[in-house]
Amino acid sequence: MTALKLTNVCKSFGQVNVLKNIDLTVEENEFVVFVGPSGCGKSTLLRVIAGLEEATSGTVEIDGQTVNEVPPAKRGIAMVFQSYALYPHLTVRGNMELGLKQAGHPKDEVARRITEASRMLSLDPYLERRPAELSGGQRQRVAIGRAIVRNPKLFLFDEPLSNLDAALRLNTRVEIANLHRQIDASMIYVTHDQTEAMTLADKIVVLRDGRVEQIGSPMELYNNPANRFVAEFIGSPAMNFVPADRIGGSGRQLIGIRPEYARLGQSGPLSGTVVHVENLGADTNVLVDIGTDKPFTVRAFGQHQVSPGTQVGIDYDPANALTFGEDGLRV
Repeated sequence: MTALKLTNVCKSFGQVNVLKNIDLTVEENEFVVFVGPSGCGKSTLLRVIAGLEEATSGTVEIDGQTVNEVPPAKRGIAMVFQSYALYPHLTVRGNMELGLKQAGHPKDEVARRITEASRMLSLDPYLERRPAELSGGQRQRVAIGRAIVRNPKLFLFDEPLSNLDAALRLNTRVEIANLHRQIDASMIYVTHDQTEAMTLADKIVVLRDGRVEQIGSPMELYNNPANRFVAEFIGSPAMNFVPADRIGGSGRQLIGIRPEYARLGQSGPLSGTVVHVENLGADTNVLVDIGTDKPFTVRAFGQHQVSPGTQVGIDYDPANALTFGEDGLRV
């Protein structure tokens, strides 16, 4: 059965249309990630699914049931916020079991669920500590554990890693991926971090200005973006765009070239001046001023000694180049 179905969902705040005709299906056990720039509507869409905001129009179905009029507590969902939202006066165990106790679950059932969730998230040593005694990563695991014990049909994550440092983000991302493999539930995850989207998602939903730009697997979006916005948003470093007439084409089309498909040399169809070099150890990003709005980025594997001010040529792999029309759509 489909875990979630949105049909023509719109949301307005006064005269401002935040969500515009959203159609989306999330299958059982699917991990779906909403990505897009700030203000694109991704968190609002999550809140509409949760019932924290009411859809202005359209229908929200969870597990085959229309839930537009169903309160959040009865939708069979669990939400994990970026702020953790833990009760500071309760222990880890107390935070995780509170909702179950309020729902009237038997004591032995509550204990069993707490034991399972704490084992999954390696929280056993911390069950009697309070949130103030935990690190940010541990608090986020408690918030996730509190969601797990409810056995929801649908998990909703609202930028859960944004408050963590880089190393903790990586570790917690791995834990969330492992969790998804272990439990029988669908997950919807909101982030502005495309690395999280690419590494976690079965399916990515790219949003812009309240509309869905494209839906697909991470590699579908990376290799076959429907338009320039998706091509530029998915991938780091971002795709380069060059006027077609600069490299032997015609018209007002743009040629999109991923940094890893470009090569530095003495000559090539493009040339320019190195303006910046990012030495990352495993690879090197070389930014070249070729006379366009933005520097052209070449991603070279390994370590390369290139100095700003150097004149270079740029060659690329035409088989992996994409063409976009004046309207921004793929040609």
